[in-house]
Amino acid sequence: MKSFKSPGRHGYAVEISPFLASTIACASSQYYGIAGCGTLFVLEQREADVSLVKSFDWNDGLFDVTWSENNEHVLVTGGGDGSLQIWDTAHTQGLLQVLKGHTQEVYSVDWSQTRGENLVVSGSWDHTAKVWDPERCQLVNSLQGHEGVIYSTIWSPHIPACFASASGDGTLRVWDVKAGSCRLAVPAHKAEILSCDWCKYDQNILVTGAVDCSLRVWDLRNVRHPVAQMMGHSYAIRRVKFCPFYKTVLASCSYDFTVRFWDYSKNQPLLETLEHHSEFVCGLDFNLHIPNQVVDCSWDETVKVFTPSCLAAL
Repeated sequence: MKSFKSPGRHGYAVEISPFLASTIACASSQYYGIAGCGTLFVLEQREADVSLVKSFDWNDGLFDVTWSENNEHVLVTGGGDGSLQIWDTAHTQGLLQVLKGHTQEVYSVDWSQTRGENLVVSGSWDHTAKVWDPERCQLVNSLQGHEGVIYSTIWSPHIPACFASASGDGTLRVWDVKAGSCRLAVPAHKAEILSCDWCKYDQNILVTGAVDCSLRVWDLRNVRHPVAQMMGHSYAIRRVKFCPFYKTVLASCSYDFTVRFWDYSKNQPLLETLEHHSEFVCGLDFNLHIPNQVVDCSWDETVKVFTPSCLAAL
């Protein structure tokens, strides 16, 4: 297991570059995100360790990060001041543009994977999701409907101009950006939902992770009951990610300091539990270039890169 230490910065999100197998971005905050500033770390994993390439500071906490899908140097972060920051790692000062529109913390940012779409979606504590054109630096649409904080906004990898959102109001919602409306609202948990993700192999399958410690898999064609429910975490689930290599495999990280791997098609879905952090685990991503490699980040001020044995055995 390789790791990077970020003294005084608590990790909120990690994402591996869609272009470069060894390049990792981490969004972090001082003082657990309650006060102080934030730092975007650009890291490189080498054979034996993870090293710092560049770091950029922002005057408020940074809570999420997403790489551009059409420029290997560009990233977007979401900040505690309600703004989105566009960064270019090829520039010394880093900051290209600031997008303002939200009135409270931006907790989620995601760059669309649909070819030629070039849109970023953001989710905020102001209960709105906003869609941006990062090249023109313009707001495309502002979508309302959630009755609580939005914690997660993720583009569909299959359906153009469609994203899902998860909220403190207990619902999972699917949005149509062109129509500017909510296509589906699922009362997914009787608790705050902190994360959601789309299956990479089936356009109808999503997973949610909530404060009730459960993960639920949903088929959008019939949302009366979840396809699967997975219990095992002892505190809130902070982030869920579907594996890009196996249809029914996913990962979750939690405030119980663990990262867990699951196969929802199995009677005993829990594949592995990893306890390599000493604080909340907030960020999680699979490496698209290196099968079965995972990166995470925690409030214990570390980013870790590892290959869980359960995936290597599949």
